[in-house]
Amino acid sequence: MTDLATAVPLHEPNRRLDAIDRKILTVLQEDASLSVAEIGDRVGLSSTPCWKRIQRLEADGVILRRVALVDQNKIGLGISVFVSVESSDHSEAWLRKFADAVSAMPEVMEFYRMAGDVDYMLRVVVADMPSYDVFYKKLISAVPLKNVTSRFAMEKIKSVTALPVPAA
Repeated sequence: MTDLATAVPLHEPNRRLDAIDRKILTVLQEDASLSVAEIGDRVGLSSTPCWKRIQRLEADGVILRRVALVDQNKIGLGISVFVSVESSDHSEAWLRKFADAVSAMPEVMEFYRMAGDVDYMLRVVVADMPSYDVFYKKLISAVPLKNVTSRFAMEKIKSVTALPVPAA
C-alpha cells in the first residue's frame, strides 16, 4: 500500500525515514498535543498525508506512544537517585527474576543492563529519604545482590525527552 500524495510505502519493514518523517518526529517530540493540521503546517504537508505518516510511524513502532510530561517536584517526588547494582549471578533465571522485580517497582523510571564496572543502573524517583529507604529494602530483598550503590542527584541541570533526530 502506498500513500499516493507522497509516494511513500506504508508499513514497509526497516523503511528509512525521509526528511518529512524526521520533521514530524521533531515536532511531535516538542509538542504532541498539536493538531494534525498544525503539525502539517510545520512540516509542509496538508492534514491527510501528515496524518497518514503519523499513523505509519506509530504502526512501524517509531512512535511508541504520546504522553504528558509531569514535573516530578510538583507532585512531591523531589529526590532522584541513580542506583548501581552489581550481581554475582549472571544466569538467565536470575536476570529474569531481577528484571521482573525491578520492572514492577513504580519508583524505577529507567532500568539498564550495563557494560563496565556495574551490571545494572536504575534511575529512581521518590518523595523523600524514608521513601527511598523503603524502596532500597524492597530492592535488596528481591534477589541476591553483590553490591548496591546509591547516588543522590543534588540538582537537575539538563533533562530532555526529545531524541536528536539524525539527518537522513
